Amino acid sequence: MPIDFRLVPTPCYVVDEQLLERNLQILDSVQQRTGCKILLALKGFSMFATFPLVGRYLHGITASSLHEARLGREEMNKEVHIFAPAYIEEDFDEILSLVDHVVFNSFNQLALYKKRVKQSGRPIEIGVRVNPEYSEIATDLYNPCAPYSRLGITRANFRPEEMDGVDGIHFHTLCEQNSDALAHTLPVFEEKFGPFLSGLKWINFGGGHHITRPDYDLESLIRSITYIQDKYQVQVYLEPGEAIALNTGFLVTSVLDIIENGKQLAILDTSAACHMPDVLEMPYRPLIIGSGESGEKPYTYRLGGPTCLAGDVIGDYSFDAPLSPGDRLVFTDMAHYTMVKNNTFNGIGLPAIALSDLSGQTRVIKRFGYADFKGRLS
Repeated sequence: MPIDFRLVPTPCYVVDEQLLERNLQILDSVQQRTGCKILLALKGFSMFATFPLVGRYLHGITASSLHEARLGREEMNKEVHIFAPAYIEEDFDEILSLVDHVVFNSFNQLALYKKRVKQSGRPIEIGVRVNPEYSEIATDLYNPCAPYSRLGITRANFRPEEMDGVDGIHFHTLCEQNSDALAHTLPVFEEKFGPFLSGLKWINFGGGHHITRPDYDLESLIRSITYIQDKYQVQVYLEPGEAIALNTGFLVTSVLDIIENGKQLAILDTSAACHMPDVLEMPYRPLIIGSGESGEKPYTYRLGGPTCLAGDVIGDYSFDAPLSPGDRLVFTDMAHYTMVKNNTFNGIGLPAIALSDLSGQTRVIKRFGYADFKGRLS
């Protein structure tokens, strides 16, 4: 690796701008070939130190809250879109001062806020989110189209007579998926909502498009985008979060202790519960540079964090040499859904954040301490 991971404290997230730019160039190639617009979904990746680079390639950001919208406006200042299952009334006027698109999750919310949008004095476009009731996501926790989902308007609850003043339709049916899942979704979406697309300005395909992974079928994505744009004369938006930062970041950790209880156990200064919660929520086993599966290499350890949560376990890994306190391990693909979801459970400190810039220089740009822990409490 070109990054010298010995130069950062632990635990520490490290994002490589060269890898990030490679992803952005892939995304921009889709934009250039189709005319679609791609946005960074801040729910997946909000490292605003990289926004100048992201903004060179993408059209803006999409937010899920007032704070995300404000961050996008302040730090990138391109298009700002927002969707929330329901808006907090006290936040809404400030939201309107920040955004270019606002998407509503129900016709109740549309009726409540449409007049305020139109009277805001800003050219804000309005959308509604629909639920095609079709997806190929295996984990219900991440499935916006699972039975009884609170996300999006189903066909049975769609009110075409209330679409006056609506500029676009948004749907989101994917999670870490290839373009075949989108191709399978579109006929279902068209069957249910196609009759209501006439006169709209845009359709937002949502997130979950794993566009920058090695096996992703770009040609199928391009066909889907072009088909919808040509047939309905609309602008297509995509708003991935993970695809922007996929395989661009690392989490550097140190071994604190080695103990034994039926197997070798390594305690790290990194916590699954605090620093990479998707390991427990998804769940999944992140990769470590130079490691193998359990039993693949001579020395196998179960890696766990420093919290008192019994289940704060990252997984079983094997190594060519035995681990010792002070050794450093580097988890890969740790840019997305890590910094945005981490927490200070047990008073565990948040990892530092470092950036390896386009010139190859690595610097720590943020450290956290007691004030960050105390500031969240009362």
